[in-house]
Amino acid sequence: MEVEDLDSKKERKQETSKDLREEIEAPLRKSKKEKKVPINQPTIMSWFEKGVNKRKLSEIKNDSESNDSGSQEEKRIKTEDGGNGSADGDDKDGAKILRCRAEKPEEVKELLNTKACKQTPLKCKECSQLLQDPDLKLFLGDPDDAREEFVTLTDPNLSLFTGEEEEIHSYDERPQHKVTNFSVYDKNTHLCPFDTGMIEKNKELYFSGYVKPIYDENPSIEGGIPTTKMGPINEWWTAGFDGGEHALVGFTTAFADYFLMDPSEAYAPIMNALQEKIFMSKMVIEFLANNQDATYEDLLNKLQNTVPPKGCGCFTEDTLLRHAQFVVEQVESYDQGADFDENTLLTNSCMRALIKLAGVTLGKRRALRKEVRGAKAVKDKSAHTLAAVTPLVRNIFDSMFDGQIDEKGTAVDIRRQRCGICEVCQQPDCGKCMACRDMTKFGGSGRSKQACQKRRCPNMAVKAADEDDLLEEGNDDTLDTERKAVEPSTPKKKHKLSKKQKSALEWMGKAIKVETKKSYFEAVLINDQKVSCGDFISVSPDDPSEPLYIAKVAYLFEEGGDKMCHAWWFKRATETVLGETADPLEVLQVNECENIQLEFVVSKIQVLFKAPLPDWSMRGGIEEFDSDNVVKEEDGKTFFYQKWYDPELARFEDPPFDSDPKVDSKHKHCASCSRLMELSKKERPKPSDRLSSESDSSSHMYYGTVSRDGVDYKLGDSVYLLPEAFKFNLKAASKKSKQEKKEVDEDVYPEVYRKSSDYIKGSNEFVPEPFRIGTILEIICKKMTCSKIVNEQNVLLKIRKFYRPENTHKGATGSHHTDLNMLYYSNEEVIVDFQLVKGKCMVVFSDDMNISVDEYFSEGPDRFYFSEAYNSETKEFEEPPSKVRRSTAKGKGKGKGKHKAKAQEEVDKEKQHMPQIRRLRSLDVFAGCGGLSEGFHEAGIAECRWAIEKEEPAASAFKLNNPGSTVFTDDCNMLLRLVMDGKTTNATGQKLPLKGDVELLCGGPPCQGFSGMNRFNSREYSMFKNSLIASYLSYCDYYRPRFFLLENVRNFVSFKRSMVLKLALRCLLRMGYQCTFGVLQAGSYGVAQTRRRAIILAAAPGEKLPFYPEPLHVFAPRAMQLSVVVDNRKYQSNISWTTSAPFRTITVRDTMSDLPTIHNGAKGEEISYGGDPLSHFQKMIRGNQYQPILRDHICKEMSPLVYARMKHIPLAPGSDWRELPNIIVRLSDGSHTKKLVYTHRDKKNGHSSTGALRGVCSCAEGGVCDPMDRQFNTIIPWCLPHTGNRHNHWAGLYGRLEWDGFFSTTVTNPEPMGKQGRVLHPEQHRVVSVRECARSQGFPDTYRFYGNILDRHRQIGNAVPPPMAKAIGLEIKKCIIWKEEHLELSSCFTKEEKEIEPSAVSGIKVDNI
Repeated sequence: MEVEDLDSKKERKQETSKDLREEIEAPLRKSKKEKKVPINQPTIMSWFEKGVNKRKLSEIKNDSESNDSGSQEEKRIKTEDGGNGSADGDDKDGAKILRCRAEKPEEVKELLNTKACKQTPLKCKECSQLLQDPDLKLFLGDPDDAREEFVTLTDPNLSLFTGEEEEIHSYDERPQHKVTNFSVYDKNTHLCPFDTGMIEKNKELYFSGYVKPIYDENPSIEGGIPTTKMGPINEWWTAGFDGGEHALVGFTTAFADYFLMDPSEAYAPIMNALQEKIFMSKMVIEFLANNQDATYEDLLNKLQNTVPPKGCGCFTEDTLLRHAQFVVEQVESYDQGADFDENTLLTNSCMRALIKLAGVTLGKRRALRKEVRGAKAVKDKSAHTLAAVTPLVRNIFDSMFDGQIDEKGTAVDIRRQRCGICEVCQQPDCGKCMACRDMTKFGGSGRSKQACQKRRCPNMAVKAADEDDLLEEGNDDTLDTERKAVEPSTPKKKHKLSKKQKSALEWMGKAIKVETKKSYFEAVLINDQKVSCGDFISVSPDDPSEPLYIAKVAYLFEEGGDKMCHAWWFKRATETVLGETADPLEVLQVNECENIQLEFVVSKIQVLFKAPLPDWSMRGGIEEFDSDNVVKEEDGKTFFYQKWYDPELARFEDPPFDSDPKVDSKHKHCASCSRLMELSKKERPKPSDRLSSESDSSSHMYYGTVSRDGVDYKLGDSVYLLPEAFKFNLKAASKKSKQEKKEVDEDVYPEVYRKSSDYIKGSNEFVPEPFRIGTILEIICKKMTCSKIVNEQNVLLKIRKFYRPENTHKGATGSHHTDLNMLYYSNEEVIVDFQLVKGKCMVVFSDDMNISVDEYFSEGPDRFYFSEAYNSETKEFEEPPSKVRRSTAKGKGKGKGKHKAKAQEEVDKEKQHMPQIRRLRSLDVFAGCGGLSEGFHEAGIAECRWAIEKEEPAASAFKLNNPGSTVFTDDCNMLLRLVMDGKTTNATGQKLPLKGDVELLCGGPPCQGFSGMNRFNSREYSMFKNSLIASYLSYCDYYRPRFFLLENVRNFVSFKRSMVLKLALRCLLRMGYQCTFGVLQAGSYGVAQTRRRAIILAAAPGEKLPFYPEPLHVFAPRAMQLSVVVDNRKYQSNISWTTSAPFRTITVRDTMSDLPTIHNGAKGEEISYGGDPLSHFQKMIRGNQYQPILRDHICKEMSPLVYARMKHIPLAPGSDWRELPNIIVRLSDGSHTKKLVYTHRDKKNGHSSTGALRGVCSCAEGGVCDPMDRQFNTIIPWCLPHTGNRHNHWAGLYGRLEWDGFFSTTVTNPEPMGKQGRVLHPEQHRVVSVRECARSQGFPDTYRFYGNILDRHRQIGNAVPPPMAKAIGLEIKKCIIWKEEHLELSSCFTKEEKEIEPSAVSGIKVDNI
């Protein structure tokens, strides 16, 4: 060979190798399984030295075998599997099975499929494959002319050298070649994958094929050298992609590197699976890098819509779970190359869900991989918008959102810990990074206590993210996980005073009033300081660690020689729910007072009232926000107050107006005592309108009215009573008794044993009864024994019972097709205690109404009707007596009805008392598709003028349903900056709302950021979303609306030890707002769904702060834990109807039983209903459509395997994956599934009743997970029994909804193995449709959604249920009406405010002290 030719060939090889190495670096990190070549192993280059080429071929072979045996001895650090039999014995048994299969394959297949495996299945000791697996294949052998590897490598067609070169030894690179038509096999000639960790376990794998030069691009065998038993393989690796969708994969042996081309026909399925997982890893990494807030369901949707590479099947969830270990390892590898301050993908909620579901072992093999060759690709970090905030909010939030708000972008170091398990966290400290240089062992100070920045333990990262993760909304119907054995209650603070404090006292002047044993004074000298009535004092506590108590002197008196004062206590803001976030100079009025001795008083102090300035509504966003401070200097003795505080409900309100005291009691007047006395009077029943009794000797007195809590109850009124008030003469049909557990064949249903509990998630089995309803016939008070004095505190009522449909002999089925507010009249009467009355309602005879029943129901709350009477003795429905038809709704009037129907009179009268109000102009931030605005619109309180929604599909949906609104698709921070800079339009010319325009501000900052219990999530995008709470509060500060609402997930109140909640309330108080917080259950307001949400309400000064709405429907008790624990104190909401409600619960049957049958993947966006509504809910949700068209009754198309699983889920309530049969099924695409093989003993669950194994992975026996144990394409998903013991048996996955139950929290993408797995239709083999999800949220059927099916599901899942929003809106409406009614009575409001202009609440001063 000519030297020129040699140089040219060498240059060509180097260029080809360089191109292959550098072709792709960014998407996928190269994963080589690194293993050192033995030092004594001769290289192929040594064979080309002078003299060596003259050696005999036999000598070369002998040397190679000798060295190879030494190498293999080093490699043979093997861990033999346990068991009594030897590897050879098992292999012989396996050989018998294989021979039998070759002779009689059908008989063996049938035997293996039908006979239950009672023992551990036989496995190959080399490749760990099941010997009875029909898919196990043998290597068929090499061609007759196949050479051995070392012989092939000396072939001149491959070599770039002639052997004559003098300096050939200087070229020490490993030879690189290509191999095509290859097969990989173990020592037993089983074809096996090489990517399952066998190489790392020192298992010897060999490969055969046709070796070709590195520059040959032709994958055919033409020109290739047939070679046998190359290897053993020292490592395998990937080197990017070939410029398309196929990864470059290679092997390293002791002699050379080989790039793989096309596999043999027999090995193609195994190689395609490898290409599939590599391509999937690349796709997952790219998807997560661009969508760091993606959920597991989002990833599944991405997979299903991705076109797979050639030779691979469609990507499904089963594909992802099959390759989960590899995919996660690639993500780990990707994260390992990230910068220290770069966000990791592994802690994404999507990846954590995959890790849990598939049982992935973290940090397993990363230490064995080589680094990616070449320079690391520079990633383009997408910059997220920083929070735009007003100076007031910035001042308060800087302490929490440091680094997230404008121009403060430095990340806070996070202390890294070691798990002690994976190789990564066991790596030594690098000694070079900033953290290491600070360590004492490297000569540093050791102050930072940060771990090595290059060490990123995946286990600790995932554990930390899990701790930060949201309390699963699916746990709403289980017992509250925050509840402790005994929940702390809000303590009624007893002011224990210090007995060591002895102040000098002297009365000033004479007593102004003397009463019996008490003498009252106007002033007293305390340590030479004059203290008068109305002054403020500090009092010494018994505990010296507590701050001084603060009180107002109501009056001074002397009793029994003791100088006393009546102290009206004020609470420090730091002692409220605000805690450490409060202003230390702020105090609050409370309804607490007591008599104390003056000697405990320390000194006189000053407490100033901070009233809103006249231009309060226009002061939003100003730089000089502190100009309204009333405390100019902090001297330790000057404080201020602006609100009254309810310590049980955590409500901050304007100080109530106190009337002037009476002249004769002015000397001992206490505003707190007056309020407490007034409250006590309201809570006590007060009968009035006494009627003549039958005789003076009668033991009872009769009245026409009884009052309580400001409500008058009169004869003829209908009332709500607790269910225990009375029973019905007829025992209602009992619920279906639980079916006795039938014995099942555990060989066919091997996972059914996991259903040990009778509790069914989403069941209404233990839901309480709704209120009893009755009409007051008599109001009775008993006279005291041996006295004519009437005991007015013990009030009894004679009640006429009304039956609900479910109270009749028809039972629960009687209510399926009847109106929720329909009753049956009865002649049954009962005496009940007035204490059991929970409120008033209206009951009318249907024929006495001039409007339809539906209009009657929708025009106001608490409205019922009856058309028939029920006779419990005969179990018959009858015509009601004529005498009651016109008297049932007599209501507040007296006497019996005469000619006109009193029902309509009462309805008309109620309309007259309901003043017409102007709808408030509202701005909906983070509007989504408009659930909040829809509810407020239905309540009649708001006209949504503006909405902000960044996601285009959701914004389009909002526009469809609110055509009169201006919908901004800009970033909310950008819009706020525009208005703060004085701009009136955005870049597209849309007009921005100005100060004074917005009267109602509502919104829900994205809940994904508020997902932790203890600290902030460190990911950049979540940090951006976390800071949106500051942005949203800044909107409130700038626009100063009359009413404000913030909605978020239940966990919002606990996030970061409730710090975000506290700071949100602190900001609102600093602005001057009245505010409170609470938790509501959407299921209580008329939807068949459990969805607890945290709600912060605020009202401008001078407005009335709304209360939270009482439940309208009973709901599952497990989901009704609404109290909130903050700093070990429990706060209740104002809701008193905790055990019952006016209406029965709404069920899945009520929600969607009328919808037509559709199939998996239905795509008909507009179809006919095909029938009338079957329930009251359906009748109301359909509305009054002129041409009834059912829209969005479409559902996701699931893969053939998932569809087959859904078909085999039983229709019984509570069914889920645990009742899947372990059988072979023909799928809709023509392929067949496999049976799940149980290969290990389960230490926790033992054996089945038939003696079969229950474990599917070596971890069931206490070992580590073995990738070769993974199975796929089975009806029972392998991953669920694999990890079921760690995750409550994955109860609910592939679960069916129960007709008489309710939905779990509606998610943004229904997936049978997703966050909420109970998404299968009760009877049809599909997941719930878009319209069914919309109905579960309470959206009317006329409501439109926009985008593809996933967009629509996301819009619905992220929305606030409109019925809950409507209930809140009605409470706001009450406050608006209250303001209208009291406007002329209040002296605090200016003339401009009476006109109800946009700045209706400017300048309010309510100084009561």
